[in-house]
Amino acid sequence: MREKEVEKKLTEGIRNIGGVAFKFVSPGNDGVPDRIVALPGGRIAFVELKTETGRLSGRQKVQIKRLTQLGFDVQVLYGAGEVEDFLKKVKKEVDWYEVLAARISKKGDTVHPCP
Repeated sequence: MREKEVEKKLTEGIRNIGGVAFKFVSPGNDGVPDRIVALPGGRIAFVELKTETGRLSGRQKVQIKRLTQLGFDVQVLYGAGEVEDFLKKVKKEVDWYEVLAARISKKGDTVHPCP
């Protein structure tokens, strides 16, 4: 599967669980991850997509390390299988957030985004 097809699988999957996978282009900052994934509950993840045999460039490794050191969740996903695993994990987190939000709203409190 080509990287473009892997990227489409991610964007459609994220959309199906209520999130958005923005294409990340940062002029002057080569090597940034392909997508910024924004999910219900305020969760953000940077996602770099590769084919099953793809490799990170040196610049990508630098940018991933930089974002990780700032405390961001950065995922490098190789092929459709790893995208599917990521989507399942994220879906569980979104479902948990929605259950929590529903319980809290019954009490009249507000739900704050995940840290």
